[in-house]
Amino acid sequence: MASSSTTTKSLLSSTFSASKSSSSTVTKASLLSLLRSTSATPISQKLSHSHNSRHHYYSVSPIKNVLKTATESETSLSKYPDVDLVSSDSKPTILVSEKLGSAGIELLKGFGDVDCSYNLSPEQLCEKISRCDALIVRSGTKVTREVFEAAKGRLKVVGRAGVGIDNVDLQAATEFGCLVVNAPTANTVAAAEHGIALLAAMARNVSQADASMKSVKGPLEEKNLTLWDGCEFAGKWERNKYVGVSMVGKTVAVMGFGKVGSEVARRAKGLGMNVIAHDPYAPADRARAIGVELVSFEQAIATADFISLHMPLIPTTSKIFNDQTFSKMKKGVRIVNVARGGVIDEDALVRALDSGIVAQAALDVFIEEPPQTDSKLIQHHNVTVTPHLGASTKEAQEGVAIEIAEAVVGALKGELSATAVNAPMVPPEILFELAPYVVLAEKLGRLAVQLVAGGSGIKSIKVTYRSARDPDDLDTRLLRAMITKGIIEPISSSFVNLVNADFTAKQKGLRISEERMVVDANPEFPVDSIQVQISNVDSKFASAVSENGDVSIEGKVKFGVPHLTCLGSFGVDVSLEGNLILCRQVDQPGMIGKVGNILGEQNVNVSFMSVGRTVRRNKAIMAIGVDEEPNKDALNKIGQVPAIEEFVFLKL
Repeated sequence: MASSSTTTKSLLSSTFSASKSSSSTVTKASLLSLLRSTSATPISQKLSHSHNSRHHYYSVSPIKNVLKTATESETSLSKYPDVDLVSSDSKPTILVSEKLGSAGIELLKGFGDVDCSYNLSPEQLCEKISRCDALIVRSGTKVTREVFEAAKGRLKVVGRAGVGIDNVDLQAATEFGCLVVNAPTANTVAAAEHGIALLAAMARNVSQADASMKSVKGPLEEKNLTLWDGCEFAGKWERNKYVGVSMVGKTVAVMGFGKVGSEVARRAKGLGMNVIAHDPYAPADRARAIGVELVSFEQAIATADFISLHMPLIPTTSKIFNDQTFSKMKKGVRIVNVARGGVIDEDALVRALDSGIVAQAALDVFIEEPPQTDSKLIQHHNVTVTPHLGASTKEAQEGVAIEIAEAVVGALKGELSATAVNAPMVPPEILFELAPYVVLAEKLGRLAVQLVAGGSGIKSIKVTYRSARDPDDLDTRLLRAMITKGIIEPISSSFVNLVNADFTAKQKGLRISEERMVVDANPEFPVDSIQVQISNVDSKFASAVSENGDVSIEGKVKFGVPHLTCLGSFGVDVSLEGNLILCRQVDQPGMIGKVGNILGEQNVNVSFMSVGRTVRRNKAIMAIGVDEEPNKDALNKIGQVPAIEEFVFLKL
């Protein structure tokens, strides 16, 4: 078998240049790509609660797009009789739909025909896209499923000039064989500088004082004058009104210790501030190296004088700053947000400002952009606002332009980019054989990260594959990528795939080691079991800690279904479907009934229950599969059952 890089490059290249012998040289559009999401259980039938039926098969239908070859893509394009054909000798067409730095444009022109068409309506974009091989956007262009459908297979790469890719439908991109790349590094310093600028401007009331001095007497429209056209200025000189606060010696909590957050921390230290940070898995030693203490979310918001937000917008962070969160903050706290607008409940922030809990806020991002002009938040006298200027420096714009242009040109050449956010090419025979283990690997990663308590940071992970095959015959790159994906994605905005898994893990400070062990098992199957161990961390569920002190879980595929088979030192047999409640209990009769009744009273459906123990009538682990997420009341009642020593709720 060819090496991964060779196979990958040839497949990428084949999507650009059609065979010269073909009479209609249509671009072969569909990359052999790893599906962006594997969270939906790809099982044709679910196991019964007794787990005694053997008639269950792994459904291959969810990976049909993954296995689609370039030849099949060419055949499938025959249903588009009006598709524009492209000669194998012609240059690719690159559509730039939003303003891009001149250095990036020049780089693109050296490779293809560049069409700079700005402010396109959705209809105009769909009309143009069928004649384009690449599309470069910023945050203002929505690249929806309709755009990929309108491309009719010709579009090979979408480049996002910036970090966030929430305006690109990644699932549709993958289904249509289109690579998506971004430019995540060039604007880091610019965003950090803007965060510090807002922090200082807010602390010293710069924008309010400036507006006061420039205020005019009477409405401008009545005088038919512009601000600089002979207006009579009020000339307010309100020194006492705009007394600020010093930043020296104050505590700033950096919420999200990634690239931008860590740069903000460095600069805040230079201003003489005490810097603490919260990040679910930022390595403590990396934080200590720049004099930053990692703390829990609750400790950060309770002790900070200033809070600077640098967290991604994901389901777990959406409106995480709400009425409840604000109520736990120090009265008079000041908040800066140059990350994502959706992490703040804007109505709750207005209430917190009015009550004095939050003294001031400085915002560069908003839930709706641009926000409504009559927004209470925008018009609030204690709020400083800017129109999403975080990356808006000349240097950052040129850097982003070059970074995204290089990534797009590389993709069109058939090269792979470390900034790819959806995954290309896995040899079909490997993907087909590993398909059920791919699901197992991601679920083990998701399970493991949820068992880790925050504060200490994840940095060392060991994966052990047990197989009857020779270690050299087992290609684990895809499995390692999916474990990395499972660990990182639930608590990050990063998108992990086969291409960028190792790169992303390194960026996050994760060291992932692998061991392959030969065991007496059926060689027909590539893997007997997968074990994931996380070292030097605390656990939310002490029973998940093995004898050597690591958080340790192990799983197998049984009849096509991923199962958890070992948790810490406890042997279990748990189907990894839906949500999971794990309880450590005294091994005694009636426990299943007690917990089942609590869940039943809350209308939570139980899909299965399983009990694993080490010694009879001693300690046991009860695993409960539930279809719905129990409310806090139900979980509290479970925790109050006398024989239950600890429990944890896990989303899979």
